[in-house]
Amino acid sequence: MSVTKDGKTDRWMSQVRVTDWTGKTIHKKKRGFPTKKEALKWEREFISQATASLGMTFLNFIALYVADMEHRLKPSTIANKKWLIDLKVTPFFGKIPLNAISPTDVRKWQNGLTSYRDEKGKPYSQTYLKTINNQLTAIFNYAVKYYGLRENPCHKAGGMGKKKADEMLFWTKEEFLCFIEAVKDKPAAYTVFMTLYYTGMREGELLALTPADVDFEKSTIRINKSYQRLNGEDIVTSPKTPKSNRVITIPDGLCTCLKAYMKQCFNLQPDDRLFPYTKSFLYHEMEDGCKASGTKRIRVHDIRHSHASLLVEMGFSPLLIAERLGHERVQTTMETYSHLYPNKQTEVARQLDSIMPEG
Repeated sequence: MSVTKDGKTDRWMSQVRVTDWTGKTIHKKKRGFPTKKEALKWEREFISQATASLGMTFLNFIALYVADMEHRLKPSTIANKKWLIDLKVTPFFGKIPLNAISPTDVRKWQNGLTSYRDEKGKPYSQTYLKTINNQLTAIFNYAVKYYGLRENPCHKAGGMGKKKADEMLFWTKEEFLCFIEAVKDKPAAYTVFMTLYYTGMREGELLALTPADVDFEKSTIRINKSYQRLNGEDIVTSPKTPKSNRVITIPDGLCTCLKAYMKQCFNLQPDDRLFPYTKSFLYHEMEDGCKASGTKRIRVHDIRHSHASLLVEMGFSPLLIAERLGHERVQTTMETYSHLYPNKQTEVARQLDSIMPEG
């Protein structure tokens, strides 16, 4: 290790040779520090990260965490994870040594997020707060498991937010029919929202569909991939979970809609994307449709909830709905949509009373 000053530029340079945690010798050189203090600080942080020392800053640990996760998670998942960490986690914890972060620090971070209000006085949603908190917990769990951190400070700090929103937004049949009428003169938007509403598929699954995935003879759609646009590139990966690979039976009306749309697509090939758009197209068209129809604004993802609520209203079982939506567990379906099922307790009591012995 050495820190020297360049007489020509009046800047400091650091050279480090260290054996990292895998046993590999690393030689690193960095120029351009305005002061010796900054050069020494960079040197200390580099050595801590290279040797996987728990004294490294949280920001340096995140670099190791993300680099490892990139080998195990989909690019879209990594992009979302990194965006959330950079936006809501590292600004608070970034400069603190990993092993110096306490439950009190976590509580202060949580309090800052829960007290936030935007220009309209609106706080972060409870589900968003839960998502952020889960990410920080996962980071410290990783540090405990693979780097020997003594304990996860999030466990003592307690949770933040809620797993489920207090109110789930979705369209009723009447609201959807009102909305779809307003976009019927836009073939692409009309077909997109018809497909989303009558299948319950995810946005990425819809945007990855090809003509080869649609079987008009059997009235089915095969879902075996998902689309994302990341850093200006179109990326098609496997669906969210193994159970997301599925075949959905569709109504005749949707078959007719898809046939009409596909006839209008010039030179459409079996492996072309059926809807060659991005998620921003969906959001824009949905906003326009809501304004034109006066239908309440929901998220594009909430159309999936609208499909599920429609199936609940029609009396289908949680097992069938789970299979159609591609949920890994029926429990997920029940936890998400149980409040939509009517309370049958009075009916149960009435039927039990009819078979009670007399007397």
